[in-house]
Amino acid sequence: MTDHPTALVPAGTAGRLDRALTRRRSVLAALASTAALAACGGGKDSGGGSAVTPDGKVEDSLNVYSWADYDDPDNLKEFEATGPKLQVDSYASNEEMIAKLVAANGASGYDIVVPTGLFIPQMAQNGLLEELDHSRLKNFPNLDPAYLGRDWDPDNKWSVPKDWGTTGFVYDNTVVKRQLTSWADFLDAAKKEASGNTSILEDPWEVTSIWFAANGVDPNTEDQAKIKEAREALVKDLAPHLKGFESNPGSSAIAQSTFALMQCWNGDARLGIDASSTPDKWTYVYPTPTANLWIDNWCIAKGAQHPDAAYAFIDFMLEEDKAVKEVLYTGYPSAIKDIGTKAAAAGLDRPELVFPDKSIVDRLTASVLNSGHQAIVEAVDAIRAAAGN
Repeated sequence: MTDHPTALVPAGTAGRLDRALTRRRSVLAALASTAALAACGGGKDSGGGSAVTPDGKVEDSLNVYSWADYDDPDNLKEFEATGPKLQVDSYASNEEMIAKLVAANGASGYDIVVPTGLFIPQMAQNGLLEELDHSRLKNFPNLDPAYLGRDWDPDNKWSVPKDWGTTGFVYDNTVVKRQLTSWADFLDAAKKEASGNTSILEDPWEVTSIWFAANGVDPNTEDQAKIKEAREALVKDLAPHLKGFESNPGSSAIAQSTFALMQCWNGDARLGIDASSTPDKWTYVYPTPTANLWIDNWCIAKGAQHPDAAYAFIDFMLEEDKAVKEVLYTGYPSAIKDIGTKAAAAGLDRPELVFPDKSIVDRLTASVLNSGHQAIVEAVDAIRAAAGN
């Protein structure tokens, strides 16, 4: 059994607990988690734990396994005051969480886990999740339908959307003095004004999606010829101009002007700009034509021993006022209806970086795991080698 399926996780990012980074490790972890499931002989009936049947009586404990610092502490205290003793443990990647559930075989002790959407089909197929009873979530209608029924869980049979976000780039407008709006612009600026002063993420899907999007190719393409073309172009035209691979420029790189042009998550960009002493020199771009749309989700773990408390917790977090507090704390949008307006009214700074306009959301692409992923991972390895990173 593989306890630490970390082969595809960049060593330079392992173990960081910055919330803007730790909630993002989705695609890199995908193959590793799949490998972990396969290595353990996972199958639909492999889950060995027996969950307690919910009976409407909230238990006195609740064990949550989630991303680090991914809930407002005041919300957690307020929920605990309703009865259940709350234990929240954190993981740094989806793979870490999945490996622990696989190893426990339904006896992890956790009641709630928070996987990124694209992992849910594999987790459900391998018996790591309990099917949800929506009748126990009276606040479920508070969710925006735009974030329900995604491809990885069409009926939300296993998951309730928690937070979501996207990917773009930020640039120093005192260095790059023209307006950038697209991934094609990003690649052009990286070769010109920002040559030798550019960073990209470490996630293979995100890296190759730059070229795919700029060239009108579906970022989820399984076409090996297109993936090869992307690899050759990025090795030749982007790698020589890179200064580094940086998955959370919001932690210090933006504030310290480490790079002039950085691919980054929208919430992470907000954190970095907020921390900068010269915030006005930074411009964040939701690039055209598309970018990733990721969604993290509450799920009930296989073998949950406190199912009523789990439902109570999820329902508590679906209350609008709790959702607003979550957004103010984490800087990532929740999936509650009209949460942008409510969070802005509550004093959210730079709401435009947390809540992209609907016209932007409508053109985003949710990343998926498919047969092209190994080639994408290998392409990014080649880019890193060519960049001397």
